[in-house]
Amino acid sequence: MLISAVAIPVGAMGAGLGSEKMQAPGIGLASNWLETAWSAYKKRFVRGGRVVDDVNRISHSEGQGYAMLIAVRAGDRAAFDEIWQWTKRELYIDASGLAAWKWDERSAPKVTDRNNASDGDILIAWALAEASDRWGTLEHREAARDIVRAIGQGNVVSTPAGPALLPGRVGFSPEDHADGQVLNLSYWVFPAFERLKRLDPTVDWTALQATGLKLLREGRFGPLRLPADWIAIGSGPPAPAKAFPPRFSYNAIRIPLYLVWAKLTAPELLRPFAGLWNDELNLGPFEVELSSGSALQTFGGNGFKAVVAAAKCALHQEKLHPSLRRVEADTYYSTTLHILSLIALQERYPECL
Repeated sequence: MLISAVAIPVGAMGAGLGSEKMQAPGIGLASNWLETAWSAYKKRFVRGGRVVDDVNRISHSEGQGYAMLIAVRAGDRAAFDEIWQWTKRELYIDASGLAAWKWDERSAPKVTDRNNASDGDILIAWALAEASDRWGTLEHREAARDIVRAIGQGNVVSTPAGPALLPGRVGFSPEDHADGQVLNLSYWVFPAFERLKRLDPTVDWTALQATGLKLLREGRFGPLRLPADWIAIGSGPPAPAKAFPPRFSYNAIRIPLYLVWAKLTAPELLRPFAGLWNDELNLGPFEVELSSGSALQTFGGNGFKAVVAAAKCALHQEKLHPSLRRVEADTYYSTTLHILSLIALQERYPECL
């Protein structure tokens, strides 16, 4: 996700551009839905291997990783290689072996923050490992292994809660924040962990997952018991980090997607997310001010509804709402979440489709 050591991440989504449908099945999902959705996604958001976040008008490591994952699932070797080569050339420029998170074509130099976003590196490494499996490419496996080692050296730290994942290699330690270690639980890309643990013993992904789940259970706030985008762990229990607004917002909305995709579907983990969207009345999902439980602005786009629908599927075996069976033109982030949610359901809960 979008981070820096000092800035609040930019996440507000604007209105979608265009109106072409990325996939238009009838009941369930069409057999070629991913090929159709990916083809339209490339036309809208991929430029010479660079994935464009059309709202924030930048490219970032997270977006490169998401697109690489979708390209692997769609079997598009040419697009995968183009996106990876751009990523390697433009973002992997630091001696740490971790990707710079932010690239802006309007700036000189175009990398405007060399700090990494650990979820971006995890997504890229996962996609490279999946590519190695699919196409038998040793170079992709070696690149994934190198990134995993760099994550272990730069982003995994010991905390009283257990091994934890730093959002970035600098700027989030107790030395930087009076309220303690600052973490972002949406950076725990749980479905990647099983694959990455086979690459290199540098990171104990099993222990890291256990810490993430522990913090998710303990880090629920306000009457709706939702996690904050950013938490701090100091001498007491987790609390919303003071450097950021105490909200459930565009970061934390990904948490249920990753839980469902990894089949970490204990009811106490997923239940708070299932109520974020009333599909009968088409209300929500909303950003939430945690202390009061007050709804703020609506998340814009069907991708956010698809994430909530995935949680409802895992909890109650609810079928996917008909409005979510097609991926229509929308903003980068919403469209990405929609495609990933459908992939997760297809792989883990096909009965809901």
